[in-house]
Amino acid sequence: MSSGDHESRKKFRKDLHKHWYSFAMPAVGKLVCALSRLLHHGGSALPGKVIESLDSGFLARTLSTLPYGIVLVSGTNGKTTTTRMVTSMLREAGLNVFTNPTGSNFTRGVVAALAKTMPAFGTKLDADIAVLELDEAYAVHFVNQIKPRYSLLLNVMRDQLDRFGEIDTTAKLLSNVAATTEGTVVLNREDPRICALASFVPSGARVQYFGLDDAVKSMFPTDDDLHNSSEKSENCEDAAESKANNLPKADVVLSKVGDHEAEFILDGKRKTTSVKLDGAYNIFNAAAAATVVRAILADAAKQNSALQKFDDDALMEAISHVTPAFGRGEVIEVNGAPVELVLVKNPIGFRLAIASDHPQNHDTMIAICDEYADGRDMSWLWDVDFASFRSAGVSCVSGTRAWDMALRLQYDKVSSRNVNTDLEEDVKSFVNGDFSGNAKTAKRIYCTYTAMLRVRAALAQLAEVKDVGVGK
Repeated sequence: MSSGDHESRKKFRKDLHKHWYSFAMPAVGKLVCALSRLLHHGGSALPGKVIESLDSGFLARTLSTLPYGIVLVSGTNGKTTTTRMVTSMLREAGLNVFTNPTGSNFTRGVVAALAKTMPAFGTKLDADIAVLELDEAYAVHFVNQIKPRYSLLLNVMRDQLDRFGEIDTTAKLLSNVAATTEGTVVLNREDPRICALASFVPSGARVQYFGLDDAVKSMFPTDDDLHNSSEKSENCEDAAESKANNLPKADVVLSKVGDHEAEFILDGKRKTTSVKLDGAYNIFNAAAAATVVRAILADAAKQNSALQKFDDDALMEAISHVTPAFGRGEVIEVNGAPVELVLVKNPIGFRLAIASDHPQNHDTMIAICDEYADGRDMSWLWDVDFASFRSAGVSCVSGTRAWDMALRLQYDKVSSRNVNTDLEEDVKSFVNGDFSGNAKTAKRIYCTYTAMLRVRAALAQLAEVKDVGVGK
């Protein structure tokens, strides 16, 4: 046998092995997931972690075949809800969309979602486009493997500075996403650090913006507004000046926020729609989602003329159909009474959630944990005004930082009836308790991320809770 034949056969065996390896990865992921659930380990990302260790090219290889590419959604806050919106709108337009719906926004979370979606033994993902939520840091790892065709960058806030150190570090992480996007980068023109990322967008890509009308800007303070900061990022000085004098034109502008109703301006035309989402920031995120969806459909319609029928009126209709993501205004019925979960991760989000609340209409619980995913530093709670709870009080305060939260409420002269750190037991006592003389009274639980996961798990023992694959 010649050396040439030997090398050819060696290459053939190597290629065959690689093909089999790829073919088996979804089955490996499903097996790990089944074992994890059997052993009650929970977690949505473990299958992805195993697959990444066995086949580092699985993610890029699987997603590179999608005809309309990848949409990457990132930023400090609002990723999960916005990803849900974009996915819902594109599906209503007629596209087959793959997404990572659980909020597991590391690359291994995406890989785990792929393994769950694909056939046990197969190499092709049945989808037209992928819409992926990614943590700011892991978005960098993702774009090093595969470039998104579209990116939607929402905001930069002082969340989890114990992870990233400085707010400008977070903006720098997102600049890597802008720099590697091949089609359209959608930016929040109201956030100076996000607006500044336009300078990183490659010449072959487009930049589009979403924004706010002057009538509603006071409802949406930026991070610098919140902290009364005179600090200016080196990269955002020009954007800050632009913000004050001549903002870039936005593709979609939020112009009015009502009671489950919103008005948007698209190409100078005002469009009104109902919304099922609570919270003003969720409605602003709808403007972000609508902007990237319009860009995607404008491109996709060149290949599929049927998509041209999905006009701005259809887009508004699609917004009205979007329901809350798990834990983000999700309502779970327990003992015939609604229990609403409200995720809180930062001062602005908590402030706006409280502003849209009427505490006298329901019983309130606050659950604060300080795991890695929450951020260890809970001092941001002192930037939230809890005075509106004075008349009704808070029925229960729980989580690993229950006593810190109770102290914060005390400074705002808000009474706390029950303060404990046993979150699971506190959830059961709260939803089964009668604090207002009516057992059917609605209940609302404000919770940090890991607290929300534990609250859902506790509620699942009492009522039907949708399984989103996140475990405890």
